[in-house]
Amino acid sequence: MDKIDELSEKINRDAKEGGYFINSDEPFVRELVKGLLENEARYGYQACPCRLASADKAGDLDIICPCDYRDPDIAQYGACFCALYVSANVAKGIQKLQYVPDRRLSVIKNRKTIVDIAAKKTIDLKYPVWRCTVCGYICARNEPPEICPICKATKERFERFM
Repeated sequence: MDKIDELSEKINRDAKEGGYFINSDEPFVRELVKGLLENEARYGYQACPCRLASADKAGDLDIICPCDYRDPDIAQYGACFCALYVSANVAKGIQKLQYVPDRRLSVIKNRKTIVDIAAKKTIDLKYPVWRCTVCGYICARNEPPEICPICKATKERFERFM
């Protein structure tokens, strides 16, 4: 089994466990997985192969697969930007794939505004609140979890929410 097959199996297994669907076009998915592996070799992380990575992991955390935009893209368009992940309706053939605009730029601008607003508010909590930027999982503890229990994103994909 080659690396593409291994990563494809892992993505499929994780998707199924998390309630997600993978595009049924196997040759297309293989090319996306190949791109993820190429980006991992090039940058040290699996940046979305459909976006330009900067080689700055901290700056690219939002586009490491699964990216922060997967869920809102699937909800609005039936697929994520690169079409690796699709909605149940697309997977069942009820809905056709459609163009998915890249929401990264507008979200980054909005996130900065939200962070600026949140920084001005003070709330006295016993523990900090951490939010997974991929799936939205929230937990209150001293440090974020090593792995998100919902989407399996790593600790670095968490942001301090409160």
